[in-house]
Amino acid sequence: MIARRRFLALAACALAVPAGAALPPVQSHVWQGTALGADVMLRVEGGSERAARAFFAESARALRAVEDRFSLFRGSDLMRLNAMGRLPHPSAEMLALLELAGQVHDATGGAFDPTVQPLWLARRDGGDESAGRTLTGWGDVRIAPDEIRLMRPGMALTLNGIAQGHAADRLAGIARTHGLGPRDWRAAVVAPDGRRLRELTLRQRALATSAPFGTRIGPAGDRPHILSPDGAAPRWGVVSVSAPHAALADALSTAFCVMDRAAIDRALATFSGARVECLSAL
Repeated sequence: MIARRRFLALAACALAVPAGAALPPVQSHVWQGTALGADVMLRVEGGSERAARAFFAESARALRAVEDRFSLFRGSDLMRLNAMGRLPHPSAEMLALLELAGQVHDATGGAFDPTVQPLWLARRDGGDESAGRTLTGWGDVRIAPDEIRLMRPGMALTLNGIAQGHAADRLAGIARTHGLGPRDWRAAVVAPDGRRLRELTLRQRALATSAPFGTRIGPAGDRPHILSPDGAAPRWGVVSVSAPHAALADALSTAFCVMDRAAIDRALATFSGARVECLSAL
């Protein structure tokens, strides 16, 4: 069983050279940690050790702040919302992420639904999934500047299909404030069994990859961790989506795991710049 379903990585370049000049050898500065149940790696190519440390320190603080909002593993705003059924005076960050979640929910015909947390817990624990399913429904989440409210007792949200991407967007913003420029970066899409499905080069784009069986849950450890609120089985083994922002790529790659290709294409038409990079059958 894979303990973490996400790996967040950010690469940036701190070295400027004249056009046409040969690239000198550069030092690579690397920081590794964890956030929101994901392994995190930050890498800066070039620049001074001191400048890289400053970027890493601010990034670590930002990751802790994101966890304070959205984590399911510590006393976060999200955990308070789930425990009390309401969150008074939500942060602008929480409101913005829930707004995007709602947009993706609508574009995907409800396939992306943060209210699946009770259903996910039932699956993990071998409980009654039909009972968990009765507690889902994005339409019963009331979002206002002064309060977020879950309208039925027992409802709960998970933002694990979008918050990791949001964290990556926060880190990219910090990189820009530290003068770290964009660079081409290579990524490989790898199946849970280790097969390399695709290699690609991206620039100023985020890439998110979801695999329903990348993490297996349930008492026997044989159930997909990505699930549909209507109980539909996953349609794809691996889905990779790129977009200008990581939060959007994250949410779409999660939802697309349970959608057919026609529905995926309709959803993509809603978001300018988003595209599927890999669809691998189960």
